[in-house]
Amino acid sequence: MNNHPARAGVCLFAAALLLGPGCGFAADRPGGELIPLTAEQQQAYGIALAAPEPAAETLSRRFPGEVAVPNPQLRVVAATRAGVIEALLVAEGEPVQAGQALARIASPELVQVQSDYLETLTRLDLAETELARDRALHKEGIIAERRLLASQAQVRELKTLAEQRRQMLALSGMDEAAIDALVREHRLSASLDVRSPIAGVVLEQMVATGQSVEAAAPLYRVARLRPLWVEIHVPVERLAGIAPGTRVLLPVPGIEGKVITVGSKVHAADQGVLVRAEVTQDTERLRPGQFVEVQLRPSTPQDADGDADGDVDRGWRVPTAAVVRSGSDARVFVARDTGFLALPVEVIAEEDRNAVVAADLKRSDRVAVSGVAALKAAWLAAQGDGGG
Repeated sequence: MNNHPARAGVCLFAAALLLGPGCGFAADRPGGELIPLTAEQQQAYGIALAAPEPAAETLSRRFPGEVAVPNPQLRVVAATRAGVIEALLVAEGEPVQAGQALARIASPELVQVQSDYLETLTRLDLAETELARDRALHKEGIIAERRLLASQAQVRELKTLAEQRRQMLALSGMDEAAIDALVREHRLSASLDVRSPIAGVVLEQMVATGQSVEAAAPLYRVARLRPLWVEIHVPVERLAGIAPGTRVLLPVPGIEGKVITVGSKVHAADQGVLVRAEVTQDTERLRPGQFVEVQLRPSTPQDADGDADGDVDRGWRVPTAAVVRSGSDARVFVARDTGFLALPVEVIAEEDRNAVVAADLKRSDRVAVSGVAALKAAWLAAQGDGGG
């Protein structure tokens, strides 16, 4: 004798459903059984219906993601010479143009580099003058060719040194106009401007005015914010159907992207795989470092394109509450004139509020979405009685 009150209640509930007209299961479609139920019983047990929707695509559960700047669009602007920060000309969050001055540094080293360059130009002028004289003397046979070759080698060496030191000035932050002015006026300056290499937005300011910095010390991070990446951690068991090109939906309305990379490594911390998506539109509504919830839309295979009656045997979207499980078996209850059909289904994907199932459904069908516990109890009880 079974004295468990909960189990006894389920059995009595199922018996009440099965004692209606036409007690027992009847065949409706292959693999499905009919649970007889009158309209009054349906209303009494609060059974509500919904239409299945054809699902050419599935929508995954929500996964955590982080907005990131693509590596090719990110620059760290560093001090080109050791010195002291005289002025910071932009701040975090400001847009900047390529070549725009971001900071001004007072650098004694710059004075020495300028002085070396001017000294090299002076020596080059003298060497070129001597070369012109040696050519004339060699032409007259006064000096040997060896001396002429030595003068030519010295000019070449000084030209190379001058070009090298001009490049050092350029790397220090002086543009061509400033270097030409230095050559004309011989006026040394200890101040140099650090300029942005790209057009973008200042993401981070790393120094303060008056701070001493070494050469190559980072001052700013500047980035171009279109397109952006969203880096998603997807559980390894949820990777099926996700590949480059898979559509990605962000919770911000109207923003979508596409998967460009599916990682090969499983992260030990969360057993997730990095899936990287690229967003090209409406990127101004996202911020680097922002955490977002992301849903993926892998395509659902279709076994049929449908006929005149709207029959499709794969890819139906139904509310999650409509799917009942018993062990590995999954079913939905489809309304019929005399009751409900317990129809076997294959769950393809589970979304936030819906499930995508492969099933022998039609557009005209209606499935139970509430009161499903009563139908499940009747179905299980009848199975236990051998079908009635």
